[in-house]
Amino acid sequence: MRDNNTAPHLIIDGLQYCNWSEKIFQQMHAGRVSAVHVTICYHENFRETVTNIEQWNRWFEQYPNLIVHGKTADDVRQAHADGRTAIIFGFQNCSPIEDDIGLIEIVHSLGARFMQLSYNNQSLLATGCYEQEDTGITRFGKQAIREMNRVGLVIDMSHSAERSTLEAIELSERPIAITHANPSFWHPALRNKSDDVLHALGESGGMIGFSLYPHHLNHASDCTLDDFCGMIARAAEMIGIDHIGIGSDLCQDQPDSIVEWMRVGRWSKTIDYGEGSKDNAGFPPQPEWFQNNLHLQNFIDGLKQVGFNHQDVAKIMGGNWLSFFENSFGSKL
Repeated sequence: MRDNNTAPHLIIDGLQYCNWSEKIFQQMHAGRVSAVHVTICYHENFRETVTNIEQWNRWFEQYPNLIVHGKTADDVRQAHADGRTAIIFGFQNCSPIEDDIGLIEIVHSLGARFMQLSYNNQSLLATGCYEQEDTGITRFGKQAIREMNRVGLVIDMSHSAERSTLEAIELSERPIAITHANPSFWHPALRNKSDDVLHALGESGGMIGFSLYPHHLNHASDCTLDDFCGMIARAAEMIGIDHIGIGSDLCQDQPDSIVEWMRVGRWSKTIDYGEGSKDNAGFPPQPEWFQNNLHLQNFIDGLKQVGFNHQDVAKIMGGNWLSFFENSFGSKL
């Protein structure tokens, strides 16, 4: 069990998609990571997503001293107290609900707590950030948002386009999340978010998790910790300290073929290189100061160096996500 006296901050990572193994679970433990929102679907349909959940259930059985399924904020608190990591399920696409609104409640009952309305492309619900034309939230999307609000499945617009994201914020009766992206004022990637989106997100009580995926960083793999934390400081001034956290988008130990799966799925016969050229075909190197879950601790000193006090660091490292979980994961009364 961890010595919590040496862990002044509860640490929550708002998004990872690693090649999961005992090694990574041990790193979460050693890094005192209390919760991670993990991607269990990119393009899978409902039955394929259930297969992924089955695999996680086996890991929970195999490594009960390291990981536990997290469905509530209290589960995260208990994991923190026990020295384990709560694993929170999320989807980076709406494919698991297929064209059946009733599956929203079913996936929530299976433990899903986040669902992106689109992943880069146009979906049945919303427009992805790689599309040239953003038509906004669809008829099905409006119904899905209402149902997601009802059951407690968080709307995630990390990979969605501008109009769709702003409409989701406006339509949702509960705050939404952008679990893994950065401000476009810092780096103008397609998936990074405009000032308009950031202002709307903060004003509505939503959350953004700042991403360490190098294609979305200033200076890519050469981004410095000081530069990254300086970006966080500027964003906090813009939208408020209570609406920001970490969503690293860590893809540790994944082969380059997984990038192809993320971008292509089954919709194309050709390779989609996403933002840029063939140079973006594989996973870029992570910044040297963030390679795995052991390095989440580096943010604590980095945030202090750019002027955040102890209380604000605690919010950014996990307190804000925990409050968001508290208000978002339960059914709407």
